[in-house]
Amino acid sequence: MSDRTTATLPVPEGPVLIAGGAGYIGSVTARLFRRCGVSTVVLDNLSTGYAELAREGFERVDLKDRPALDALFAAHRPAGVVHFAAKCYVGDSVKDPATYYRENVHYTWNLLQAMRTAGCRDIVFSSSCATYGEPVRLPLDEDHPQVPISPYGRTKLHMEHMMEDYSRAYGLRFAALRYFNAAGASKQGDLGECHDPETHLIPLVLQVALGLRQEILIFGDDYDTPDGTCIRDYIHVEDLAEAHLRALVRLQQGAGNLACNLGTGSGFSVLEVVECARRVTGREIRARVVERRPGDPAHLVSGGTRAKDRLGWVPKHAGLEEIIQDAWSFMQHHPQGFRKQTAS
Repeated sequence: MSDRTTATLPVPEGPVLIAGGAGYIGSVTARLFRRCGVSTVVLDNLSTGYAELAREGFERVDLKDRPALDALFAAHRPAGVVHFAAKCYVGDSVKDPATYYRENVHYTWNLLQAMRTAGCRDIVFSSSCATYGEPVRLPLDEDHPQVPISPYGRTKLHMEHMMEDYSRAYGLRFAALRYFNAAGASKQGDLGECHDPETHLIPLVLQVALGLRQEILIFGDDYDTPDGTCIRDYIHVEDLAEAHLRALVRLQQGAGNLACNLGTGSGFSVLEVVECARRVTGREIRARVVERRPGDPAHLVSGGTRAKDRLGWVPKHAGLEEIIQDAWSFMQHHPQGFRKQTAS
């Protein structure tokens, strides 16, 4: 992302606490804030994040530790919070919903209570299109019914509802940003996806190109789509980072609460992703079709114009080839990811 992208934005007042800032999207967002002259405090327990991604202002604190949270707010007095910290695997949430309700909902309550005690009232929340559930119409705009079908999606919706209630009762100001498929990597090639286990399509495909796995599995090729495979809306991680900055600036300027989608409005099928990765890498990528996975909709594509109308945000890196090229550059430099530390 060029510095010209955000040069005209007023920067948030005071330091910004980035919860989950040692993760994929959080680390890219923290870097953008710092480039724009905003000091950051990166909170992460390193359960899924990486110390190498935390960079400046890192505090190893767990959201379950309320006294440590209160001490952190008292020491740094953040002017706002960007909240990425959450469990985020749909399948795992079905197997172990208790963990998801504890770590997503209860620990977010801890964070909101710490904000309330400290008098910090602005928060940008990393929500998800999973709050919508099965599409009843496409594309999915912000007025689509929110009927999530997984514990993960339900926890994200509960977190949105909690912020709405805190806003009415205590004056919290929030922006809930509902992502579609985050993808790509930083333009510098040093910040990117590194999940364990990896479940996202683009890094999985590129792992095949790197020889780290033998093949990519395609879950069904008989959907009602042009090539029979599922279609998803991929949004570049640097575009996501800019949306968070714009959302926090908007809150600090006194605008009302906001819930909006972050997507491109365009979709690419699984086969299109595989073919594009073959072109970008110049390597053979073996793919094998297997049975459908339960609960995979044929299309998930963002609709609505709230992000453009209210944030002035338009994706600048929406091409699939650019997204995959940036992810490929990162993975070539970090084929084994980062060194994992044990969470305390």
